[in-house]
Amino acid sequence: LLSLTCIFPVVWLLYSSLKTDVEFARSPISLPAVPNFGNYVTAFQRASFGTFTFNSVFNSIISLVLVLVISFTLGYLLSRYRFRGRNLIYGVLMAAMMVPIYALIVPLFIQEKKIGILNSRWSLIPVYVAMELPMSVFLIDSYMQGISIDMEEAAAIDGSNFTHTLWTIILPICRPILTTIAIIQVFSCWNEFSFALVLLKDVGLQTVPLALTQFKGQFASDYPKQMAAMLITMAPVVVLYFAFSKEIIKGMVSGAVKG
Repeated sequence: LLSLTCIFPVVWLLYSSLKTDVEFARSPISLPAVPNFGNYVTAFQRASFGTFTFNSVFNSIISLVLVLVISFTLGYLLSRYRFRGRNLIYGVLMAAMMVPIYALIVPLFIQEKKIGILNSRWSLIPVYVAMELPMSVFLIDSYMQGISIDMEEAAAIDGSNFTHTLWTIILPICRPILTTIAIIQVFSCWNEFSFALVLLKDVGLQTVPLALTQFKGQFASDYPKQMAAMLITMAPVVVLYFAFSKEIIKGMVSGAVKG
């Protein structure tokens, strides 16, 4: 029964996107008399999904690369070395997870305006990196606790330096948790709405979630076309989730058990 409560909204969204405005207004729950696939064509054209999709992909890829590189390096250092300031870094990362991220919208708006990146191609990338970095570092740190240090010591005896050991030995071992982090990061960036709404005013820079606002007017909303747009927005991340669902579970479970 719990699964049905999760599945039904998606099914309702699917068949409602095939209705006409009159059919939806008459009965939001009933099935469409004749499927109207023209809603998808109209939604794609009106919302300029090509531009919005490019912007979302650009933000997701750049922030993903930065999160993976920084979190992997920092997580490895925190798990393997004891150095001055280590506890301070842990404290800062923990504090970043405790602060409600949306309480930072106004300060971030002011900061980006002062440094000149507000309403630009790079407005969202620092925000997305900062949002996902703490959890990513803790996941890698937890995962690294289960990897024996003997492997690194053996590599050092064979003449491997720090960089070679990190990127050619440790990195492949951490692939499950890195895959988990990558998918979570893509989901978060793709679906993020609030920061994109506040920090971006130029329509040519806006992301996919903002495309849904194209179907909401001051006094009325075009619900069938809006639902078609929502399904177009959902499709890439749903496919990605089902393609890598085993990797997500494997990475999360491995990190939890080994930590």
